[in-house]
Amino acid sequence: MDTRTRILDTAERLAQVRGFNGFSYADVAGELGVTKASLHYHFAGKAELGRALIERYADRFERSLEGIDGAGGDAASKLDGYVAIYSGVLRAGRMCLCGMLAADYETLPEAMRSAVRRFFDQNEAWLTGVLEEGEREGSLALDGSAPDAARAIVSGLEGAMLTARPYGDPERFETAAARLLRSLAPGQSKAV
Repeated sequence: MDTRTRILDTAERLAQVRGFNGFSYADVAGELGVTKASLHYHFAGKAELGRALIERYADRFERSLEGIDGAGGDAASKLDGYVAIYSGVLRAGRMCLCGMLAADYETLPEAMRSAVRRFFDQNEAWLTGVLEEGEREGSLALDGSAPDAARAIVSGLEGAMLTARPYGDPERFETAAARLLRSLAPGQSKAV
C-alpha cells in the first residue's frame, strides 16, 4: 500500500472515531511511523487531507449504491441495502465520515463544507429515485414528497448512528432504522 493511501486510511479512521478536529497531523504521522513532513508532501494541509477523505469516501459510497442498484430487487430491498451500509460502518466501530464532519461543520474550511453538502445531496438524490420507484411499483407509500422522505431517511440514519454510539450497541441503530423503513411500507402509520 502506498504512503498516500496509508495516510488516508489512518486519517479516515481517526476522523470517524474522534471527529475531524479530534486528530492532528502528528497523530497520523505517529501511527504511520512517518514524519509530518511526509504528510505535507502528500497533503499540503489538513484541509486538503479532509477534502481528499470526503472525495474518497463519497466515491466508495457511490460504488456501494451502484452495487445496490445492480443487484436488482424492489425499492424496499434497495433501502435495506442502504441501511446495511450504515450498519456495517457502525459495526466496525466507526461513524459515517460525513456525519462526523457535519458535527464539525462550522469549523471546517469551505472546500470541505461544500464536499460534505455534496455527499448528502448525492445520497438524498439516490434515495429520492428509489422512493419514487417504490411508489410507482407499490412497494412503498410516502407521506409527502420523495425528496422530503429522502432527507428524513438520511437524517434518521445519521441520528440513529449518533445515539447508538454511546451505548456501543449497533442493534439500537438497526432497531431505529427498521422502524424508519417500516413507516414507508404500504398501509403503515406514517408516525415515526
